[in-house]
Amino acid sequence: YNSVQSNTICLAWQKAFGIEPATMGIVLTALTLLIIFGGIHRVAKFSSTVVPVMAVVYLLVAVGVVIWNITCLPKVLITIVENAFGFNQAAGGVLGVTVIQGIKRGLFSNEAGEGSAPNAAAVATVSHPVKQGLIQALGVFTDTLVVCSCTAFIILVSGVDVTASNGIQLTQDALTHEIGSIGNPFVAVMIWLFAFSSIIGNYYYGETNVRYIKDSKLGVFVYRLAVAAMVMTGAVVSLDFAWSFADITMALLTLCNLVAIVLLSRQAVFLLQDYRQQKKEGRNPVFSKDKMPEIADKLEAW
Repeated sequence: YNSVQSNTICLAWQKAFGIEPATMGIVLTALTLLIIFGGIHRVAKFSSTVVPVMAVVYLLVAVGVVIWNITCLPKVLITIVENAFGFNQAAGGVLGVTVIQGIKRGLFSNEAGEGSAPNAAAVATVSHPVKQGLIQALGVFTDTLVVCSCTAFIILVSGVDVTASNGIQLTQDALTHEIGSIGNPFVAVMIWLFAFSSIIGNYYYGETNVRYIKDSKLGVFVYRLAVAAMVMTGAVVSLDFAWSFADITMALLTLCNLVAIVLLSRQAVFLLQDYRQQKKEGRNPVFSKDKMPEIADKLEAW
């Protein structure tokens, strides 16, 4: 995943500022090493403040672009519906490929069911686990149905040739078409904030798991070097290679997590019922591990 984030940043900055991917990769790798070897808390504080603000700015720009091209909206909506339900793809015999591509990109976008986001959710302090589960569900909605849809609308209403470029550079072309030359650097800065914070977030996920398996200084050191290596690799490989490699690892990760979801499904349903019952009674839902005595000894956080 870090290779995809690095690849995206490098492509965006190459288009906006003419910086070669290898040069940008060295800068990204150096910053990543600097942060993971000593400054992750400062970055977390910065990201938690700046990234939400930038997300709101991006949404406002997207809404502005759509309003400016409001007359194109009916045609765009028809295009989206036709492609969503596969009318054109079915006629062309490529519906399966389209669906698979949609699943892969949607899963990468929100990580729902993949097992990575719970690493962050698990450190939240809540009175009932379902509360955090609902926050995670809201995150899926916000990320995919709001932010990603905004990007799609920007591209579609701009009328740019979608075959002329790929990845983040397509978004840059569309926004430049709509708001002028500032579009390229705007997207480049936005993607730096979003993607680089994701690199650090992914690193955090990995380190917590490495330490859980075996809290070894050598193991963590090797892991950090591997993270940096993937950042540099993503900077110099092609877009297709970066995504293909991410798709493979994403599939493996998801398959493992789906097993865990099935095994924990009974507990998840019980928790949701308990949450709803307490809400129905007008109480602030609170969970204690004595409600699930069969696994109480495994509930370390409660």
